[in-house]
Amino acid sequence: MLEMRPDCERCGADLPPSSPGAFICSFECTFCAACAENLDDQCPNCGGELMDRPTRPAKLLADNPASTERRHKA
Repeated sequence: MLEMRPDCERCGADLPPSSPGAFICSFECTFCAACAENLDDQCPNCGGELMDRPTRPAKLLADNPASTERRHKA
């Protein structure tokens, strides 16, 4: 199951699990749409392709919560 990380690793923008606009690579490095565009859809950590992260419906978050660990690197 995806961690659904709560923020963009590059700029720190909030990325709620039930909202679109997040991009992830195969290692789940997570970026907002603006940062992913500036990265040419390539993960700066591993070189993998950044893809749209799926959303998790709010009704499923109670039993399958998203991660609360922030990964922004200032």
